[in-house]
Amino acid sequence: MSKADYYEILGVSRDASEAEIKKAYRRVAMKNHPDRNPDNKEAEDKFKEANEAFEVLSDAEKRGRYDQFGHAGVEGQTSQGYADFGDIFGDIFGDIFGGGRGGGRSRVAKGADLRYNLELSLEEAVRGKTAKIRIPTTVNCNTCNGSGAKSGSKPVDCSTCNGVGQVRMQQGFFSVQQTCPSCHGAGKQIKDPCSNCRGQGFVEETKTLSVKVPAGVDTGDRIRLTGEGQAGARGGPSGDLYVEMHVQPHQIFQRDGRDLHCEIPISFADAAIGGELEVPTLDGRVKLKIPAETQTGKLFRLRSKGVTSIRGGSPGDLLCRVVLETPVNLTNRQREILEEFQEIYESQGKKQSPKRSSWFDGVKKFVDGLRA
Repeated sequence: MSKADYYEILGVSRDASEAEIKKAYRRVAMKNHPDRNPDNKEAEDKFKEANEAFEVLSDAEKRGRYDQFGHAGVEGQTSQGYADFGDIFGDIFGDIFGGGRGGGRSRVAKGADLRYNLELSLEEAVRGKTAKIRIPTTVNCNTCNGSGAKSGSKPVDCSTCNGVGQVRMQQGFFSVQQTCPSCHGAGKQIKDPCSNCRGQGFVEETKTLSVKVPAGVDTGDRIRLTGEGQAGARGGPSGDLYVEMHVQPHQIFQRDGRDLHCEIPISFADAAIGGELEVPTLDGRVKLKIPAETQTGKLFRLRSKGVTSIRGGSPGDLLCRVVLETPVNLTNRQREILEEFQEIYESQGKKQSPKRSSWFDGVKKFVDGLRA
């Protein structure tokens, strides 16, 4: 009994593309799959014919011999209908599990990304700078151009998987596909390795890079340098380098987004009768007028003396909190003056110390309430 034409079995023309053949094969195979048609001899035969047809037409060499000599050109080179099911479900399961037909055929792989922590002072973060950094990394070997093979030679197809990168294990009616143990999915083997990289395709190197840090960066901001990561496997593209900013603590200012905070110690006299102080900012010193009767902890806001964010917008403010400093190492004369002042101060009572008087009144009421 003569065999049916493989193109007719799949319902495609003789000039059909590989994608069209694969699509037609999946359609016929799914329709006549034994699980869908139990105890159906006709469906089983059609299923086997579709597998046999696809096995020949999906292979360029076998398809060429079949087109030229017909069935005689591929006699004894097919699995007689027991092909692997990866061709049917490869696209479906491949999307889910990352496998599928040809999943192990990737010849190249992108290199790993690297991260570098760049320490900045507050001034550098606010104004920006160009920093020089040195990073240990791997780069493609210049001797073999990343192939891993000695100059004048090149990697050859793996003898175990014939360059596919995967091997198939037949288990009864099913065929299981797994990564080739010899080439680890590369599909290639290096018979004569490069003497410089010893067949790795990359060498270790310390690179010096120039990183332009924009003004206004803050801790956690990252700059991406494309292609400055580790070299890719088998000549693949290099990974990226991520430079992460870390702003060091400042001895005067604390940053809160766009705003800056600082504490300013003031004397007893300045707090009581007022005065004028020089306050440091990132742009230089400015005058700050302290009004009379200023209490410790009072907050003064200097507009637009903060930070301009890297994302744009107007600059923040500088928030100055005054802290009353108690004098130390008093002279006898200073002590006498303060004692005299204290006597006068206490004689005035609530008039000159309303907060102190109200606090003590509250304490007295609290204690009396406990005794009642």
